[in-house]
Amino acid sequence: MHLILTTPVETVVDQPVHRLSARGSDGAFGLLPHHIDIAVPLVPGIVAYVDEEGYEHFAAIDIGVLIKTGSSLRIVTRRAVKGDDLAGLQRLVEAEFLNLSDLERDARLALARLEAGVVRRFLELEDSRRPQ
Repeated sequence: MHLILTTPVETVVDQPVHRLSARGSDGAFGLLPHHIDIAVPLVPGIVAYVDEEGYEHFAAIDIGVLIKTGSSLRIVTRRAVKGDDLAGLQRLVEAEFLNLSDLERDARLALARLEAGVVRRFLELEDSRRPQ
């Protein structure tokens, strides 16, 4: 099978695999080369896959979708980080989410300021239309 794991900004994994394990909305599952074609919504968690040499690799993913057609496995997700050991992957995920939390906080603060500015302008416009 050939696994392609992508996010909106990058291809995280693009390689042949012998086996894959993931967690869908209905629970954990595994895929082998002759498994039937399937489409599965994925929940945040770990995707484990074994390459053709027998080495196990991991990718931490956000919500996404896995589609298997023939020998092609495609996972599309919002965010993903890959690693060869779970401890290292945990450190990468923590760093990624801490960075994301800072960005989300800054974006929410900017949005709140924008909303407050719009409300203030509407109030000023309403005041200017009132008879003196």
